Amino acid sequence: MFVHILIFLLVGIFAGTMGAILGLGGGMIVTPVITLGVGLDIKYAIGASIIAVIATSSGSTIAFLKDDVLNLRVAMLLEIATTVGAILGAILTGVINSDILYIFFGFLLVFSSWNMLRKLRAGNEILHLTKPDKLADKFKLNSSYYDKNLKKQIDYQVEHIPLGFSIMFGAGLASGMLGIGSGAFKVMALDNAMKMPLKPSSATSNLMMGVTAAASATVYFFNGSIRPDIAVPIALGILVGATIGSRVMQVLPSKVIRATFIPVLLYLGLQMVLKGLGVL
Repeated sequence: MFVHILIFLLVGIFAGTMGAILGLGGGMIVTPVITLGVGLDIKYAIGASIIAVIATSSGSTIAFLKDDVLNLRVAMLLEIATTVGAILGAILTGVINSDILYIFFGFLLVFSSWNMLRKLRAGNEILHLTKPDKLADKFKLNSSYYDKNLKKQIDYQVEHIPLGFSIMFGAGLASGMLGIGSGAFKVMALDNAMKMPLKPSSATSNLMMGVTAAASATVYFFNGSIRPDIAVPIALGILVGATIGSRVMQVLPSKVIRATFIPVLLYLGLQMVLKGLGVL
């Protein structure tokens, strides 16, 4: 029992650190360890994954807010799309073939990983100011952050609000219908579609994931999916890891974060495609 608690604690620290850096929560790390490493039921892995996301968001968002890295206005606007999509997805569960959705969203993530690779090769990490977006100006979404790696203030403009909103709606729909995390889609919408720099995208994604996960945590608690002996050590480890990760992320070069993110997106995308094809 003590060994399991120690494993959960260490996994939590690692998941929290990576989740805070990449803006993906910690579910994709926690779930395989609980199911494959420890041999527990997938039901408890899902419950622990929800707690992992909330803990990662809580631990990292404090630091990101303090350092003014995340874009709170963008997060609140896009949460509307995610929430509506998740509710509609839950209602439509079973109506649309889930295999088709897995394949579609999987290819979307694979395409996003290719797009990120293209950005990495171009070395286009700090975005130049383009023609102002009317919707971004109207909702006051443009912002700036201090890049601790470059030691300079970076001003950026948010673009293509309808496209980002649509992707977030689709991410919520996928979450509601397929029961998957949507952190990768959040970063994809912010970084690829809305042209935000990667660091604010990751920080903003962390906040949004916590809000989304908190909304569904009550359901998992009452159906018995959340076991305290698993969730507590993981959550404690993640709080520590997320605090570390939120600091590390700000001093890392954006190209290092992007280079780490590309294989993760590719892995998640291929996994969804293979699941849709019945291979997994």
